[in-house]
Amino acid sequence: MTEANFSLPEGTHTVILGVGDLNGLMRGKRIPADQWPRICGSGNALAMSLFTMDMTCDVWETPVVGFANGFPDCHIFPMHPPVAVPWEPGVAMCFARAEGMDHGPLTVDPRQALLRQVERAAAIGIDLLVGTELEFYLLDPDTGRPRDEGNDCYGLARAAELEPVLGPMRRELAEMGIPIEQSNPEYAAGQVEVNIRYDSAMIAADRVVMFRSLVKQLAARHGLNATFMAKPFIDESGNGFHLHYSLWSEGKNIFADAGKLNDRGRHFLGGMQQRMAEASICGAATVNAYRRRQPLSFCPVNASWGLDNRTVALRVIEGSDSAVRIEKRDAGADCNPYLLMAADIAAGLDGIEGKTEPTTITTGNAYEDDSAPPIPLDLADAISLARNSGWLRDVLGADQHEIWLQQAERELAFFNQQVTPFETARYLGTF
Repeated sequence: MTEANFSLPEGTHTVILGVGDLNGLMRGKRIPADQWPRICGSGNALAMSLFTMDMTCDVWETPVVGFANGFPDCHIFPMHPPVAVPWEPGVAMCFARAEGMDHGPLTVDPRQALLRQVERAAAIGIDLLVGTELEFYLLDPDTGRPRDEGNDCYGLARAAELEPVLGPMRRELAEMGIPIEQSNPEYAAGQVEVNIRYDSAMIAADRVVMFRSLVKQLAARHGLNATFMAKPFIDESGNGFHLHYSLWSEGKNIFADAGKLNDRGRHFLGGMQQRMAEASICGAATVNAYRRRQPLSFCPVNASWGLDNRTVALRVIEGSDSAVRIEKRDAGADCNPYLLMAADIAAGLDGIEGKTEPTTITTGNAYEDDSAPPIPLDLADAISLARNSGWLRDVLGADQHEIWLQQAERELAFFNQQVTPFETARYLGTF
């Protein structure tokens, strides 16, 4: 255990201490300021089921946490000085790390899977930089629908209408240490995209967890609900999570030579492409997440790659040496960023080590490229591939792999046990 005495901003009376759970949702506690020195020294106890319960907070029997061992505690510890929450005077927030009661790492903490890959890269002198783009909808809480109408992607008039909400989001999130590069209306009414400045992989993942939590809070202050659900409306654009990867060493982007993707970058790309299908469950773990994967939807339906091509899964972006990177486009905005990044990076590093070559480049419409490797288009196939992947089990860890797949299997079973409104409307009065 490492003790750290992080000072509080002046005037703080309450500290929010939180951590990302099994689904990358931020959970934790609010702590009176006079208790903060104790928390810095000995941590804060939470039930370890934080890392095994599903997105609705239902708890389940798992290999590590359950009725058999009484749902034991773990501890979370602050990782940095708390930052003031601009919209809550006297309240500060701090992101945490988790450890077991024995002060060892938790096998069910999704952050550990990414940490192992970050340490793997660091051991060979590589810093993994990741930029993130997230899409979400702003919805009326009464109707569950957008208040605006029509698609006005990149529209500055629509951006001005949304500015009373998005302006404070950009500024106040930046004050809290989440640097926002830009925001814009996306490809549907009520849909927004926000780009977060790239940083080291772990920082990038932590920021995604905080960002989604804080966006929901800020939207609520304006009388709106924010949702990162992958496909909230079948006839509208889904919410994607695009990640921009580059590898750096001694201040240089080691993916780049004269502004082009070099051999090392190509091998990283080849590794990601090779493992994309069996790791699909990390970026899309619900039935709904696979509804995004439709032809001509700007969500990939295969493991294609190309240069500045938004129909492919792996989009290579070239330019100046500092800008050369690989954008991965298959994940939904509601996924767990730790598991997704861990799988992507592990595959890419394997590709570098094995000098894995990608398939033939896609130069046109990837939705029509029958030669591109397939990826799962439904949850059942994704579960099957992940269940049979020893590679993914090693990357996530046996406990994390099992708990993640158990949740996906339950979600699929819940869905299959329903009679949908479509069925009732179409068949009840017909037969």
